[in-house]
Amino acid sequence: MKYIVSLLIAFSFISCKNEKELNAHKSNSVEETSSNSLIFPEEKHFKSIKQITFGGDNAEAYWSFDDKQVVFQSNNTKWNVSCDQMFLMNVGETFENKIPPMLSTGKGRTTCSYFLPDNKHIIYASTHLGGEACPETAQKKDGKYIWPIYDTYDIFVADLNGNITAQLTNEIGYDAEPTVSPKGDKIVFTSTRNGDLDLYTMNIDGSDVKQITFELGYDGGAFFSPDGTKLIFRSSRPKTEGEIAEYKELLSQGLVQPTNMELYICNADGSDLRQLTNLGNANWSPFFLPDGKRVIFSSNFEAERGFPFNLYMIGIDGKGLERVTHSETFDAFPVFSNDGKKLIFSSNRNNGGGRDTNLFIAEWRD
Repeated sequence: MKYIVSLLIAFSFISCKNEKELNAHKSNSVEETSSNSLIFPEEKHFKSIKQITFGGDNAEAYWSFDDKQVVFQSNNTKWNVSCDQMFLMNVGETFENKIPPMLSTGKGRTTCSYFLPDNKHIIYASTHLGGEACPETAQKKDGKYIWPIYDTYDIFVADLNGNITAQLTNEIGYDAEPTVSPKGDKIVFTSTRNGDLDLYTMNIDGSDVKQITFELGYDGGAFFSPDGTKLIFRSSRPKTEGEIAEYKELLSQGLVQPTNMELYICNADGSDLRQLTNLGNANWSPFFLPDGKRVIFSSNFEAERGFPFNLYMIGIDGKGLERVTHSETFDAFPVFSNDGKKLIFSSNRNNGGGRDTNLFIAEWRD
């Protein structure tokens, strides 16, 4: 739940100032949607862009360790799902006129898949043991945007045929948002097993679980650095008595409010924790650049009305903030391929001013 549904619905309904400036219409050819017409003039880090999906909300796309495949979540109703499920693509494929294979069970709601080092299995979180139906998605409370924290989420391992081969968590409460170290030895995830939303690590087989963050607040969406020594994550940490009371009240109802989040960085064992950004508004979905010295993330800190969200880069020393995308709607969930040559991300660009959030792969240039 790094997290797709509420934010996409909340912010993707705003149409571009003029989507026709980006692309006059949805193309029927891969060649056209691969062209630079999908790149805004200021987006100098994109050599080219290819659109991968063409409907629904598609996000949290993660590369296999050999960069040959991608696993992602989608709620595209044309793919016979009622809420987010996990799908597999071979790099180079697009899904305008065909349906990708589904790797999750099709039951409950799923989130946050990630490849394991063998490239033959994925991990993901699912609510299916708590019920086969999609759990309800609360979007607003007292006029404020909220995210649900389903206590039926657990983390599972599945093969590329969709067969569940292991269950890694079996605690009461929320266990989700797992990602895997590039070293292939550890998984980091978010859990409420201690009554708060903190980060934990475990071995690939689910053993040796260790809590690594301890301060009150929502710590989530964590990713390892390329060398596996550091973690970058988002956090909403209440400070005042009023903020603390509101946070605890929402959490008791299985909810969090994602409108104020900053990025934090620490060693993989939780030591040397420090706040990386202090920009205001929502700063989230961070991912390390291949050099391990910078982070790319999504933010609306420059927005006065909650949107747009764009991609930014910043050094792990907190310096060198740079805007990467120049959308008037929503860009988020940036993830680099392991070879550092490509960036996959989610965007509202080229959706005709509608609500669809699609996947795009860009050739990256520094």
